[in-house]
Amino acid sequence: MQTTDILQSIFRWFHVVAGVLWIGLLYYFNFVNGAFAATMDGETKKKVVPQLMPRALFWFRWGAAWTWFTGILLAMLVFYHGGTLFEGSVNWQVPTFAMIAVTFFGFIIYDIIMKALGTKNLKAAVVLCFLLLAGVLYLMGHWAGWSYRGYTIHIGALLGTIMAFNVWFRIWPSQKQIITAVRDGQAPDPKVVALAGLRSRQNTYMSVPLIWTMINAHTTWASTWWWSLLIVIVFGWIGTYHLLKKATKVPGF
Repeated sequence: MQTTDILQSIFRWFHVVAGVLWIGLLYYFNFVNGAFAATMDGETKKKVVPQLMPRALFWFRWGAAWTWFTGILLAMLVFYHGGTLFEGSVNWQVPTFAMIAVTFFGFIIYDIIMKALGTKNLKAAVVLCFLLLAGVLYLMGHWAGWSYRGYTIHIGALLGTIMAFNVWFRIWPSQKQIITAVRDGQAPDPKVVALAGLRSRQNTYMSVPLIWTMINAHTTWASTWWWSLLIVIVFGWIGTYHLLKKATKVPGF
C-alpha cells in the first residue's frame, strides 16, 4: 500500500465532509433562510439575525476554506504527482502552467467583470463569464493537452476557487455589516445587501456544475465530447434557477 493512496483517502474524506458542510449551508441560505428572513419584522430580525447568522456563517466560511484547501492537496497528489492531468505523455510546459494559473487566479477576472459590467447588465456579465469559461475549457484540452479528467476537475477547481473567494471576500464582509446594522436597529446599506445576495446566488448556480465535475473527474466516458461539460453547466444553471423560484413559494405552517 502506497503512502499517497492513504493520503488520498484521508484528504478525500476531509474534502467531502467540508464540502457537505459548505454547500449544505449555501443551500440553506438560498433555499430556506432567504424566503424565511423576508417574513420577519424588524424586532424579530433584531433578535434572531445577530444570534443565528454569525454561527451559521462561521461554519459556512470555514467549510469553504477547508474544502478548497483539501481540494488543492488532492489535485497535487492525484493530478500533478500522479500524472492524471495529461492525455498521454506528461507535458509540463508553458500551456500547463498558464492553465493552472487561470484555474486558481481566474477569480480576479470574474470579480472585475461583476464589478464593472455586472452592476449595469448582469445578464451580459454572466454570458461573458460563460464564454470565457468555454474558452478556458477548450484551451485546457487542446492547448495544454490535458486529459478529460484533468480539465474536468480544473473547471471545478476554477468554479470552487471563485466561490471560496466570494465567501471570504464578498459575502462574509458584507454580512458582518448587515448583521451589525440589524443588531443596532439600523437599516443595512442596500448596496451591501445586494452584493451579499448576488454573490451567494451566483455561488449556488456555480455549485451545481461544480458537483458534476467532482463526480465525473473519476470517469472518462465523455472524453471525446469536451463540450458536454458546457451543456452540463447550462442545464445546471437552468435547474438552479427553477429551484430558487420554488424556494420563494414553499409555505410555512
